[in-house]
Amino acid sequence: MRRYHRRDLGLLLLRLGAGGVLAAHGTQKLFGWFGGHGIEGTGQFMESVGYVPGKTSATAAGLAETGGGVLLALGLATPAAGAAAAGAMAGAAAVHAPNGFFNQGGGYEYAATLGLTAAGLAVTGPGRLSLDHALGHAVNRSWMLPVAFAATAAGTALVVGARARRLRQAKEGEQDPLFEEEYLE
Repeated sequence: MRRYHRRDLGLLLLRLGAGGVLAAHGTQKLFGWFGGHGIEGTGQFMESVGYVPGKTSATAAGLAETGGGVLLALGLATPAAGAAAAGAMAGAAAVHAPNGFFNQGGGYEYAATLGLTAAGLAVTGPGRLSLDHALGHAVNRSWMLPVAFAATAAGTALVVGARARRLRQAKEGEQDPLFEEEYLE
């Protein structure tokens, strides 16, 4: 096999794997598929972790994951697809960051891996085994990559920043206990 054939096959496998996982997670949020909680349940969760309004946040995350995942898997509009998925994963990583890095402890490892894979695919491009290639890269122009990442970064920064402010404000009225419970017994 020539080098470019191996690269194209590798990109196809990465796109199908990451795109499929992202799309599955998104459909859990949007439709309750694969054991998910749908918009209602996901909206309640989003609200509980500071993404307000919850239903709107669940819809945005679900669309970014589902749409970005499907488009990545197809290799269509790769810059926008990768940026959208990376933005959604940045929002998820913000929720898990207080738990550290590793997923087994509730950390952001999984979200970071999916987000970085989506971003890497957006930067690298979909390869020849893609709809972008078949359509002459009509929705995969070089100028689209910085525009997609700039728009996603701005939106993600606003949403994650607003969440952080809400969480800080909610915590302002709380006071840490003066003594640990074990010492009170």
